[in-house]
Amino acid sequence: MPKKSTRQPKPLYRQKKPKIKGDDFVHAEPIVPAHFELREDGTIDVAKRDEKRAPVLTFRDDTRNLWLYQGNSLELLDAIAAKHPEGRFDCIFADPPYFLSNGGISCHAGRMVKVDKGDWDKSRGAEVNHEFNLEWLKRCQKVLKPNGTIWITGTHHVIFSIGYAMQQLGFKILNDIAWEKPNPPPNLSCRYFTHSTETILWAAKSEKSKHLFNYQEMRKVTGKQMKTVWRASEFGGRARHSVRADAGQPEDGAQGTDAPYLDPIWTMTAPGNGEKTFGKHPTQKPVALVERCILASTQPGDMVLDPFLGGGTTAVACVRLNRGCIGIELDFSHFTLAAKRADREIIELWLREFRVRFDVTIFFPNDLDLFSETINGSSATMDDKPQVPTESIYHECKFVFLSCAQVERGAVVHTTVDVSLQEAWAKTPNGKKRETTHVVRCETEIFRVAEKKPV
Repeated sequence: MPKKSTRQPKPLYRQKKPKIKGDDFVHAEPIVPAHFELREDGTIDVAKRDEKRAPVLTFRDDTRNLWLYQGNSLELLDAIAAKHPEGRFDCIFADPPYFLSNGGISCHAGRMVKVDKGDWDKSRGAEVNHEFNLEWLKRCQKVLKPNGTIWITGTHHVIFSIGYAMQQLGFKILNDIAWEKPNPPPNLSCRYFTHSTETILWAAKSEKSKHLFNYQEMRKVTGKQMKTVWRASEFGGRARHSVRADAGQPEDGAQGTDAPYLDPIWTMTAPGNGEKTFGKHPTQKPVALVERCILASTQPGDMVLDPFLGGGTTAVACVRLNRGCIGIELDFSHFTLAAKRADREIIELWLREFRVRFDVTIFFPNDLDLFSETINGSSATMDDKPQVPTESIYHECKFVFLSCAQVERGAVVHTTVDVSLQEAWAKTPNGKKRETTHVVRCETEIFRVAEKKPV
């Protein structure tokens, strides 16, 4: 009987790099036998018995090519790769688990808190963590277009594994960027430096990729070549900024160039209160950070993937920048947060194209002649016209009859929608007229901002 070998398999970091022939990238086998198919409209064709296992397209906006799925991203990426063997996405922004939930403590708002984010963030050991990184990166590489790029954020807990996995798979690493957190939690043990930065790796699909870089857009932010260290002072607003007044002369003495070198520390503020209206994700990134990455590497109309959608920051950034987005999130509560944020951003974007005017006038029918020229004249069109070309799409004039003889018994006794106070009063029942002490006229008009015609 042959003797069993007692030799242990080589650790992952000592294994040979997978062989890659041309564009035949290593692609992991599906997690389970294919039990669903991706349709052209983004929905999933799945057998009844497998409904609970398949990802679900739960939020969609076809006008903006915004599709958000709740489910396992690895399974869905397999289906996307099968549907689009030539690649589907121009860009990927990934904020994967950092594996730092180890039962430790940190400081938040002056209080001691646990660093545990959830079971999804717990380390299973270096080898298992690295295997996971290889699996999702293989799938992301498969669904990238030939000239597409990927952005990945991480701390030291995970970023070295990701960097090595990317080299194993044949990605071309373009930059490693440090973005500085303005208010990092203090180190309570006083035995380490305070962790105040995270790393972002930017990489192309392969060495053959001809990646896109919007150099001039990035130069507008700082007025010179953008460095790979991003600081908070650069992120006072959104990713698109005007050129600084002091921009111009190279600082490194370079000849024959209109800007100095590209530097690697990006500093930006943490997500503001407006980004946490519906709640917050434990590892939520600032919208400005994601906006900058997407703006640097895509064009309007391009498709962006976020395989770990979390709180939906990538979806919000894509709506703002007119990019399509497919986001995938396994946790239902986090997905709900992402969908609400994306929906609010769409509404706010819609409202930017409209103007609303609202006017309130109060009358005293017991003291004034309701049918006098003065009162009828007050129902004319409002004077506060928008300063930009518009077209009216909605207009309503509503009259509210109040009984306020005794403040503690004040109440609305009647309401009607009419073009004038005279007609409203004429249609009001006599009993309601006797109770009325005040009439409030509320006029609302909504305008759509007219498109500017070329001169």
